[in-house]
Formats: sequence, C-alpha cells, structure tokens
Amino acid sequence: MTKPRDNRNINNHNSGDEDFLGLRAIGAITRREIKLGFRNPWSYSFMVLFALFGLALLSIQTRQGGEDYSGTTGAMINLILYLLPLMTLLLGSFSITAEKEEGGWQLLSTYPLGSSSYMIGKFAGMTYVLLVIVAVGFGLSGLVSSFVTHSYSWTSFMLFLMFSAMLVLMFLSLALLIGTLCKNRWQALTFGVAVWFFLVLGWPTLLVALLGLVPYTLIKPLLMLLVFLNPAELSRLFLVVKLGGGSVLGPEYYKWVNWMYRPEGTVTFLASSLLWIAVLLIAAIVILERRRRRA
Repeated sequence: MTKPRDNRNINNHNSGDEDFLGLRAIGAITRREIKLGFRNPWSYSFMVLFALFGLALLSIQTRQGGEDYSGTTGAMINLILYLLPLMTLLLGSFSITAEKEEGGWQLLSTYPLGSSSYMIGKFAGMTYVLLVIVAVGFGLSGLVSSFVTHSYSWTSFMLFLMFSAMLVLMFLSLALLIGTLCKNRWQALTFGVAVWFFLVLGWPTLLVALLGLVPYTLIKPLLMLLVFLNPAELSRLFLVVKLGGGSVLGPEYYKWVNWMYRPEGTVTFLASSLLWIAVLLIAAIVILERRRRRA
C-alpha cells in the first residue's frame, strides 16, 4: 500500500523556497540600485557638497574652541536640513518613476518578484548610496580634524552623523512612497519639492498659525504630536537639545522637549524614527501591490 505524502512537509518546503527566492530578489535589486546610484552624477555632486559642509563644520568648531552649540552651529544644522531631505526625496522618488517611464518596472513585473522584495531592495540600495555620501562628507572632516586640531568635539561629530543618517532613512521611505504614487519624474519632482517645502521651510509658520487657534491646554499635546509627525522637526530638535542648545528654543518650549536630553530620549527618538520608516515602507508596498494587480 502506497504511503500518503505529507502535505505539511511539501508546504514547508515551498515556503522555504519562496523565502529564499525573496531574499535573492532583494539582493539583486539592492546591487542593481547601488550600481545605478553611483552612476548618477547627482550623487557625486551631493557628495562634494557634504564634504564642504563637513569641513565648514570643522572650521566652525575649531574657531569656537570645541563649543558644542552656537549660532553658527545652528546655521550648519539648517544647511544640512535644507539639502539632505531634498536630495533624498528627489533621488529616491526618481529611482522608481524612472523605471516606470523607461519600462523597467513592466519588465520586472514579468518575473516572480514580490512588491515587498522590490521595495525593500530599493530601500536598501538607496540607503547604501546615500549613507556613503553622508559618510564621505563627514568622514573627511573627521580625518582632517585628527591631523589639524585636537579641539574638535567627537560627540558633536557623531551626533551630526546620526542626525544626517536618520534624516536619510526617514525621508527615503517617504521618497519611495512618493515614487510609488507618481507616474513620472515630473510628478515626483512636483510632489517631492512640495513635501520638502511643507516639512522643512513652511513648517514653523504653519505650526505657529495652527497652535494659535487651539486652547492653551491643548497646545502641549498637539505640539508633541505634530513634532513626531514631522521627521525633519523631530531630528532637528533632537540634535539641538543633545548639543546643549535647548535654551534657544525658549524656556516654555524647552521645558516640553527637554526629555530628549535624557538617555531615554535617544531611545524614543530611534524608536519613533524606525516606526516612521516602517509605516511608510508598508504603505508603499501595499499601494504598489494594488496597482500591480489592477494592471
């Protein structure tokens, strides 16, 4: 009598094959994205700008004798805050919309490639490219500082590096969502610049206008909620407070955000950033999968 086959073993075997193929697909997309990223002349342009920013930060810290926070340091934070999110939004969204325009996504759709594998591979590859740009910029300043001066604050250096890396990760997940929603690069450019303007340039004005319309008792909880909904503002406040410049925010505002200075503030910041990244990536994957099925 023939022994019946164990369907559970077959299902487990098929599931293992699918997981392996998914990991291989993620690796292939990641390697492809890294190659395309380093072939893009924009990447090297931004790398040069970040190198100049890093050397400017070194010069500022040297003249101040190692002071952690000052007006010039605040200006440096704003320069990074203006350039890095815009760079990430454009490069990240263009990486998806360019494939839609050139037919690359239609070709990839003919292969057994899951939407999650595609998006995770995109995120991993673009993360590598953008973090290399940031690391070269700040690494050059650190290398020069080791030969030129001993007054450079390595704590400030690491905080700036962490600030830039988290900005890249959070805005990259947002950029991939924008690229998923847009049909071409012109749409991605329009939406990317609009989102950058809203979250970076227009945020303080909109925040003051909105908080002026609510009762005083609701200002603090609403302010905390809005801070966590804006990755640029959350990162900026975290860096300013950690550098000891919380007093420039004003006594009342600093009293509300001084929790960032404590050790648990770092954990809260990292956890909030990772949640931001996960939510946006999941949203991008779900939208991409729905559009793929409709097509």
